[in-house]
Amino acid sequence: MAIDYSVIGQRIKNARLAKNLTQEALAEEIDISVAFLSRVERGSSHINLKRLNQICRLLDVSEGYILNGTSSNATNYLDKEFAELIKSCSPEKQRLIYNVAKVISESNPEEE
Repeated sequence: MAIDYSVIGQRIKNARLAKNLTQEALAEEIDISVAFLSRVERGSSHINLKRLNQICRLLDVSEGYILNGTSSNATNYLDKEFAELIKSCSPEKQRLIYNVAKVISESNPEEE
């Protein structure tokens, strides 16, 4: 699966706008140029993980959301992915996955 940097950039931009931050303010906070942040938001420049982590902390979003559009805090986290996975399995594998998931969901949290 190829990384779509324009989608990542758009998510960063949306999160920045949701926090009412300008490109200038965000760039200053993480010590990068406004021009570089602009290129990241357009998807024409790639951002390293250190900078991505800084941006996510400042914008209060997860790296998972920025990279793949999902957040582990969401109530429907991985619903689509699990549904697609199950559809691709044979009935026997589906039953096995169900049984494993059932055992895990019924386990005592104090034992973890």
